[in-house]
Amino acid sequence: MSPVKPSDSGILLHAPDFQVSPLVIASPHSGRFYSSEFLSMVRLHKTALRRSEDCYVDELFSDARGLGAPLLCALFPRSFVDVNRSPTEIDWKIFGGALPNYVDMQSERVRSGLGVIPRLAASGAEIYPRSMPISAARQRLLTYYFPYHRMLRQLIRETRKRFGHVILLDCHSMPSRLYVGKSEPAFDIVLGDQHGRSCSSHITEQVETIFVGQGYRVARNTPYAGGFVTKHYGHPERGVDVLQVELSRALYMDEQTLRRGPGMRRVRAHMASLIKSLVNTLGVSHAAE
Repeated sequence: MSPVKPSDSGILLHAPDFQVSPLVIASPHSGRFYSSEFLSMVRLHKTALRRSEDCYVDELFSDARGLGAPLLCALFPRSFVDVNRSPTEIDWKIFGGALPNYVDMQSERVRSGLGVIPRLAASGAEIYPRSMPISAARQRLLTYYFPYHRMLRQLIRETRKRFGHVILLDCHSMPSRLYVGKSEPAFDIVLGDQHGRSCSSHITEQVETIFVGQGYRVARNTPYAGGFVTKHYGHPERGVDVLQVELSRALYMDEQTLRRGPGMRRVRAHMASLIKSLVNTLGVSHAAE
């Protein structure tokens, strides 16, 4: 397949000419295309919104296509629509009027202001100056959220059909200092597999071994065990392994200016090496006849 060009749905699939293994990679939070319409309805400066991004994660994994693995990217920002949330996690504090019965009123993510359409930015500041009609939420979900998940489901379905199983790396970044007032956490990368429920243990161990060999300090499931994507799609018993990968932003960027840092090239090379190792281990021999 040839790469899919950016469309009105705001997604981009970097598809290899020939997929050589069950490996699929996704970057749902690195989108940095802010429409003038969106910016006109928020109370925050674009820079404040950008701090919610998983900046440049798509670039860190951009060698995937050349190594035979598809890379799916959301081009729209996380502060606009968060595809790593359930579509039912709609914040009643944003949308006025009667809400549909399917809205998850008990969601902890919504209560913290981080639903499928976030109410709060990374700083904790309110994004919107006023409430919006529920029709605005429906439009964003129909135009951006659901097309992303349709493409992801298609990748999973086609890969499993061809190889018998699929391994999805859902790739993110995290602040280097996660706890205000405390010292920097003693890890560079967090692997989230829903405590063993979304990914087979030997795959998580293989990825961890590769990262440790590259010199990174690796933690599992704390403080990130995985989000909606790992929980919803990860079913090892059905041949679908999903592992969330969180990279410390300090490894490759300036967290204050949001600019690429001197470590960008090195981390990208390490991610390429990870992909190559997984592709070589999984191999084309696993392809279904």
